[in-house]
Formats: sequence, C-alpha cells, structure tokens
Amino acid sequence: MREMPGRLVPVNGRHVYVEESGQGQDRVVFEAGAGCGRTSWDPVLPLLADRARLVAYDRAGRALSGRTTQPLSVDDMAADLVALIGAVVPGDFVLVAHSMGGLVARRAAERLGPRLRGLLLVDVLPETSPVYDTWDRTTRKIDRMLAVTQPLTRFRPLARLFSGNVRRLFPADTYQAMLAEDFTPAGTLQTRRELRAVAAAVPRFRARPPQLPGCPTIVLSAAHAARGRERQNAAVREHQRRYAGTLPDGRHEEVASGHLVQAEQPHLVADRICRLLRRDF
Repeated sequence: MREMPGRLVPVNGRHVYVEESGQGQDRVVFEAGAGCGRTSWDPVLPLLADRARLVAYDRAGRALSGRTTQPLSVDDMAADLVALIGAVVPGDFVLVAHSMGGLVARRAAERLGPRLRGLLLVDVLPETSPVYDTWDRTTRKIDRMLAVTQPLTRFRPLARLFSGNVRRLFPADTYQAMLAEDFTPAGTLQTRRELRAVAAAVPRFRARPPQLPGCPTIVLSAAHAARGRERQNAAVREHQRRYAGTLPDGRHEEVASGHLVQAEQPHLVADRICRLLRRDF
C-alpha cells in the first residue's frame, strides 16, 4: 500500500485530506475528476518531486476526507479548493485539473486572481459540449448502475472486477489505495453525488460561464476514444479546442491517450506543468 504523509485541513466547516510532497519554491495544486481523489495523480507526482512543492487532496466526502452531512455542489467544491489553497499554498502556483475537476478549477479560478500562475486542464468537458445536452438522462442511467454496484463493493473480488480499467493503468500500490478508498460503498455513493452535482451545475455554467482565466492555460484532449464513442469524442475535442481559443493566453493539444491522461501519459502531463511553471509554452 502506498504511504505518504497527509493531514486533514479545515475548509468551510468541512475537512479535506491533503498530501504535500516534492521540494522547491514553485507550487502545484491538483484537482481530481469525478470518482477520483488525490491518488489519481500518483503517476505524475514523482516526476515533479525535484521541481516543485505538490499538493494533492481528496474533496470533502471522498476517501480520507471528512464525511459531509449533505451533497456538495460544484460551487461548494470550488469554494473548498479556494479555502484549501489559502490554508496551505503561499504565493502563486499552477493549478492542474482533470475531467469534472475542470469545472471546479474554472469556478475557483474566478477567486484566485493573480495568484494563479498557470492552469492545466486535462481532458475536461466544457459546458458547451453537446454531450451535456442529455446529461440529466446520462446521469440517471449511470446512477442506476452505481446504485446496484454500491453495496456489492463491500466484497473485494467484486470491487476488483468493477475497477478493472483502473487496475490496468495505475501502479499496484496506488490501485490498492483506490480499491480501499474509492471502490467501496462510501466511495461509490460519493461518486454518485459528484455526478449529480455536475448535472446540476451544467445549466448554471451555461447561463453564467466562469470568467476566463487570464493566466497561461493548456487544454489537453484525449484523442483515444472508447469503442463506439468516436463521434462523441471528436465533438468533445472540438469544444475543448474552441474553449482554448477563447482564452487570452491559451493553447490546445491532442494527446495519444484515453481519458485518464495522467495515468497513460504522465511524462507529458509533468512536462506541460513544468512549461507553465517556466511560463514557456
């Protein structure tokens, strides 16, 4: 099992579990996607350990963070991220976000201002994407499936079965931590809550998109689509490209990877973070 020192940090009346690693004057903060926590960045962190201080955490309600009394909205998660940064990150920093974490990071960026040195969005889904046109229906379908699997994850062999795609991508010790923390009844329930939070957030994001970040921003698109989703993936990449094109200082790049780019292409992700730290891209 992976072992890394961490601590609970109070944010907005809740607690989030934070791991800090690496060394140097520069700072990098990581925001995970839905169903994931700090461990999803494990393939990237060692590649940056000699370059910067690294902050990875579990959102409230997930993994080693404190339980929540009610589901959190994306705006709540963004407020927690801002509070966490205020508590543990001095000075400016680069923010890295994956998938659903892009919504959280973009909303948080409105309040981070000049402290935000750079933003790396890893296969995030802009609210303009047509995928979101039917997201309520998609969420209900996924929720029904997760409701069935949720109690079954108490049984380790079944949890391993449900997490087979993750097992193939992450180091063995990271996978064991994910199995113990995320592929559990509590972890599955939190994933369901996060997916519902996204469904509720999309109309608000479409009505009032987050302010465009003024810092240098790199948008990475996963070019490898799951079988049968080639057309959907192409549409997502196009909207990612369009979003990058609206930014004052943005760049779009397609990556030879599936959705978990940080696991399939960790060296590329680490390189783009370093470019943002150097302001050289």
